[in-house]
Amino acid sequence: MLMPKRVKRRKQFRGTMAGKAMRGNTITYGEYGLVATEPCWIKSNQIEAARVAMTRYTKRGGRVWIKIFPDKPVTAKPAETRMGSGKGSLEYWVAVVKPGRVLYEIGGIPEETAREALRLASHKLPCKCKIVSKADLEPAQEGGAK
Repeated sequence: MLMPKRVKRRKQFRGTMAGKAMRGNTITYGEYGLVATEPCWIKSNQIEAARVAMTRYTKRGGRVWIKIFPDKPVTAKPAETRMGSGKGSLEYWVAVVKPGRVLYEIGGIPEETAREALRLASHKLPCKCKIVSKADLEPAQEGGAK
């Protein structure tokens, strides 16, 4: 499972997921990518499950890049516990994802294989995603920057 080696503080506030992704919204390494279309928290085990699904389908051909990292700790109190007595203990780590964020990139394999691998990966994730190519994403970014 992905998680930070060390953090400054053990517990964090929940925060908000308002707005669109300003960073990480372009395909930089591969030819095809999986882009989130809604905000969500993605757990470290879901990130790993999607990666495994892609690499198994491509039979370890090509290259997969994971563009998100779970750096937010999420706490939970035990079941049947009364309110109060402080914040719960750390349960898992999540990556905060906003719409437009590129989650995975894939390259070095044919288009239909890449699209199918990304489709299988999207089923493992808790948010709606779309599959894009580098050519699809470039003109949209150019027009938005002006």
